[in-house]
Amino acid sequence: MPQQLHVVLGAGPAGTALARELARRGHRARLVNRSGAGPDAEGVERARADVLDAAELRTAVHGADVVHHCVNVEYHRQVEVLPKVQDAVLAAAAEADARLVVLDTLYPYGETGGAVMTERTPMTATTRKGRMRAELDENYLAAHRSGRVRVALGRSADFFGPGVFNSTLGATAFPPALTGGRVLGFGNLDLLHSYTFIDDVAAGLAALGEHPESDGQVWHLPTAPASTTREVHEIIGKLAGRPLDVHVLREPEPFGPFDEVFMGEYAELFYQHTEHQVMDSGAFERTFGTRPTPLVTALETTLDWFRTAISR
Repeated sequence: MPQQLHVVLGAGPAGTALARELARRGHRARLVNRSGAGPDAEGVERARADVLDAAELRTAVHGADVVHHCVNVEYHRQVEVLPKVQDAVLAAAAEADARLVVLDTLYPYGETGGAVMTERTPMTATTRKGRMRAELDENYLAAHRSGRVRVALGRSADFFGPGVFNSTLGATAFPPALTGGRVLGFGNLDLLHSYTFIDDVAAGLAALGEHPESDGQVWHLPTAPASTTREVHEIIGKLAGRPLDVHVLREPEPFGPFDEVFMGEYAELFYQHTEHQVMDSGAFERTFGTRPTPLVTALETTLDWFRTAISR
């Protein structure tokens, strides 16, 4: 495949992993955040831009073949800010005549009663953030249908992996598993719950960026078959060499890094831990010939990364 310029907006865990994956695949990768700073990554160019500054964003995406939207904001600002980010990103991608690949969530589906989620599951969310995400997705797909911008959406379940701290399976799970501290669990740990490995998020978004035939559709990024969170904790405990001391939040309340503001905003999404949350990525796997990383391998890789991180 000819080398292309892929511009990644947002240098959080997903954007950073994606930029590295794109460089590994031989593409030019430009990783954009507000400071332009961050850890060096081989083959990745860094650039500075505020996505809500039209001139800065236009400069950042100049020459792009593909723009990847991995920008996110704090929970309490999402409903206000993300629609503005959408407007800005669509305008910049259209002006650059670039394809747009968007990292998405499962929030638009809302409560499903535990039914397996596929790309055909209706977007019937009733929460504020779920409705907002559904409206954004309708806007993206409408922009594609109108010919304004070629768009593909890649949805991920709760993700985890190296560099992922602010997740239900992040800093409140892996570091305490290694140190003997208290591991946090949410809701009913015996329900099936899909977790997407950050490297599979990156590989999936990169594949969408490489395949124009993916445009105009929602795709579920490669995700290992769902396990219960209790089973996930048991695997982590075996890998860490100790049983975990798990504290379960039966209801949303502040705990550790999840402060009162965050949990107040997360409360409407707590249904994700009180019903089965299973995402099927079979369509993506069949279309692109990929397989998700086995769960044990992904958890071991993540634990090793946190082991190194906390020893520094």
